[in-house]
Amino acid sequence: MVINETLRLYSPVSAVIRKVGKEAQLGRLVLPANMEVMIPIMALHHDPQLWGDDVHLFKPERFTEGIASATKYNSVAFIPFSMGPRSCVGMSFATTETKIALSMILQRYAFTLSPAYVHAPFPIITLQPQHGIQVMLHRL
Repeated sequence: MVINETLRLYSPVSAVIRKVGKEAQLGRLVLPANMEVMIPIMALHHDPQLWGDDVHLFKPERFTEGIASATKYNSVAFIPFSMGPRSCVGMSFATTETKIALSMILQRYAFTLSPAYVHAPFPIITLQPQHGIQVMLHRL
């Protein structure tokens, strides 16, 4: 739940671009073939109509009953690694690596934010902390 909520608030990639293969209708819009469409992942993940008025709050309990329930069964409301045949090939590896790294750290350390912490996510190809990860580890 914590990992999914983190990916919702801070997606690795802020947007993806896809090319329309053949003319398609999207609601009242007609998209011509060969048109490039930008899918703003960060905008989707921060849309109050999809996630509620508390969209900017860190609430891992959104995912208590899984991703489908959290998104009200809207398959494109949560796409931190894109979706479909062009989704990130490293998605499973990245989430597994995150779980392993966190479990190894949390077994040995407690952590607090550094007093010098400045919240500044910065997009450089992927979203990164502009000033690094400013935490203090305390041996358990």
